[in-house]
Amino acid sequence: MSRAAQLPLALAHRPALGREDFLVAPSNEVAVAWIDRWPDWPARGLALHGPAGAGKSHLAEVWRRVSGAVSVAPAALAEREPPELLGGASACVLDEAEVALPTVQGRERLLHLINLLRERGGFLLLTARRAPARWQVALPDLRSRLAAIPAVALAAPDDALIEAVLVKLFADRQLRVAPEVVRFLTARIERSFAAARAAVDALDSAALADRRAITVPLARELLRRRGETFDLEE
Repeated sequence: MSRAAQLPLALAHRPALGREDFLVAPSNEVAVAWIDRWPDWPARGLALHGPAGAGKSHLAEVWRRVSGAVSVAPAALAEREPPELLGGASACVLDEAEVALPTVQGRERLLHLINLLRERGGFLLLTARRAPARWQVALPDLRSRLAAIPAVALAAPDDALIEAVLVKLFADRQLRVAPEVVRFLTARIERSFAAARAAVDALDSAALADRRAITVPLARELLRRRGETFDLEE
């Protein structure tokens, strides 16, 4: 059999991003409660903030599906006006919102976006690494609008949550993995959902390529090959 024939097919695994797929723990339970209480948001907006991999984007996607919100990238504010970005929508997710702030145009369009949603009686969900109160906002009106939006922090996952996430990620792929593999990974990967996903992706691919079961020796070998880390995505 040729080498090419032994390689696994590069089939994308669809991440599970529904509400039932989000594991609740002390690090994120307040944020989850806010998502669950929508549309009963007192300021018709919410800012989720915390480190990369804490689950902000997952929760934002949960809310987007429930609310019918459009998703807007900060870079899009540099290219298009808010009415065009929103279309007829009255709910919006702006992921990594702080990225829009460095340019005058980005700040002005963010303010326009917030005001337009208010006019429509709509809702806005922001995500960022830092709370809006810590952003450098030179535009007074924008600073005032952001200050009125409740900010909720998500902390980095603890070991128990990472273990639970790893178990779920393996189960999503219908992979049966021994508990010692999960414990081995938990002790060695970054405490983030992104790192857990990267570890499961890498192990699944390596097991397919080598036609091996996912075991501690395979995980140790893969970590050694990758310089004791896994390639992560934000």
